[in-house]
Amino acid sequence: MESDYDTQDASDTESMEDDFYSEETVVRDGEDEDEGKYGFSDNESDDSDVIVSERLQQNYTVLDETDIRQRQEDDIRSLSMVLSTSRVHACLLLRHFNWSVSKVHEEWFADEESVRRAVGLLGKQVEMPDVAELLCGICFEVHPRTAMSSTACGHPFCDSCWRGYIGTAVTNGPGCLMLRCPDPSCSAAIGQDMIDILAIDEDKQKYSHYLLRSYIENNRKTKWCPAPGCEFAIDFVMGSGSYDVSCNCSHSFCWNCTEEAHRPVECSTVAKWILKNSAESENMNWILANSKPCPKCKRPIEKNQGCMHITCTPPCKHEFCWLCLGSWIEHGERTGGFYACNRYEAAKEEGVYDESERRREMAKNSLERYTHYYERWATNQRSRQKALAQLHSIQTEKLEKLSKIQCQPESQLKFIIEAMLQVVECRRVLKWTYAYGYYLPEHEHAKRQFFEYLQGEAEAGLERLHQCAEKELRVYLEAEVPMKEFADFRIKLAGLTSVTRNYFQNLVQALESGLEDVGPNRQTNSSKSSCSKNISSKNSPGNSPRSSTTINNFDNYWYCERCTFANPSSNHACEMCEHRRH
Repeated sequence: MESDYDTQDASDTESMEDDFYSEETVVRDGEDEDEGKYGFSDNESDDSDVIVSERLQQNYTVLDETDIRQRQEDDIRSLSMVLSTSRVHACLLLRHFNWSVSKVHEEWFADEESVRRAVGLLGKQVEMPDVAELLCGICFEVHPRTAMSSTACGHPFCDSCWRGYIGTAVTNGPGCLMLRCPDPSCSAAIGQDMIDILAIDEDKQKYSHYLLRSYIENNRKTKWCPAPGCEFAIDFVMGSGSYDVSCNCSHSFCWNCTEEAHRPVECSTVAKWILKNSAESENMNWILANSKPCPKCKRPIEKNQGCMHITCTPPCKHEFCWLCLGSWIEHGERTGGFYACNRYEAAKEEGVYDESERRREMAKNSLERYTHYYERWATNQRSRQKALAQLHSIQTEKLEKLSKIQCQPESQLKFIIEAMLQVVECRRVLKWTYAYGYYLPEHEHAKRQFFEYLQGEAEAGLERLHQCAEKELRVYLEAEVPMKEFADFRIKLAGLTSVTRNYFQNLVQALESGLEDVGPNRQTNSSKSSCSKNISSKNSPGNSPRSSTTINNFDNYWYCERCTFANPSSNHACEMCEHRRH
């Protein structure tokens, strides 16, 4: 099924949409009809406001460099106060325990001496010998005491050797954060205070950068955004539901596996799918399905046209029959000529080629099945990229132009942005449903049939929304139209956005539950009704509470022709769009 919306029948789509949004708009009690349909007051509460409020209820926080440094400093200061220790020691403790304040508290109060030994914190400061000159333990030269430095252990080294020692450690990478005294017998830790005093400016900056990154990379609650060049980090609330997060750079990814956001597909399925797309296994399947080895040199040969007389490439140049792989010298008119082989047909009847043909057929079927799902997966990925480009164009150019032409403030046109954002999100979900379908067990026929139906309905609904948000919008970008006509377009697009969003939310929930109520083992009692929650529940965030429809038997509900919502068979009108059942 093609996902490029340009292939849709425009007349059919328009008739469906016009039918869906015919004069059945519900007016709230006490509200003027014209005002309810066409009024655009500043305090109007519409679907886009609901979407914004939903997005504010996130289970993660996006952090920039300033936020990270502030949090890091707050943790250091807090620990320093609780343990009555210096800032440098608090920083070393947190670094050793992967920036977990609670872990430091637990270990410190359980066995302080053990923690000090592990981190390299001495209980008492040891001063350098109080003499005029000291011997450096690295270069073994005598230097004035003023040119010597030591950490808490008191081992003296000249400032020049310190700079070289620190510089080498910083050059080698983040391991410099666990730097110890240069004396081989000493394990005293070197803190940031020593770095700031002795290192050159470049090394100070690198050390500070490593320290900042360690706060994110060694903290189990935070991760860097994996988008190329992005410097934002994500602070995630563990055990809070969905792993999908969206960075301020617009990149959405899965917190658990750091691949792109992939609901409703599990991380393990994504890993298998990505590996399959990049592995050589499909190349081998293609070779096996579309080629045969030369009987002499075993080089694979593809035959795409012509007769059965095959000549291998130099230096082999072996001539053979494509069907039976026998030498062409033994072939001629008596064996069927150039386009047939009697020997092959006779041997095939005797079952000589059954195994090889079976392997070729299996490889061909496997390749065709994979190609079917991969092409649609890739097509939706391209469509998503195209939708992102359209969204950017609308935000930077078209919205301002539309505001001037239609004499509407940009704040009243945000329903268009929300529609395109929904298209982008739905393209992502639809893309990953093809990976879901590829790994859906072949023997579960009921699940596969139901899944393909839901997928097809989702794709059809998305095409309607995408076409409305792109093609129909062009009319209003070219010339001013009556306010009533533009208001009708606004209601239509906002309605399509809401319906599509609800359907895809329910689709994701149903697939994540594994369509567990579908199949021979599904339960029919009310104790297990995932389809009730996932396919037809409308108590989602931002929607008015309505009765939920339990779907445990396909005979007990019907799908609306307009919005594809599942309704109980006892209903004569759709609960979503109020379209009457025929």
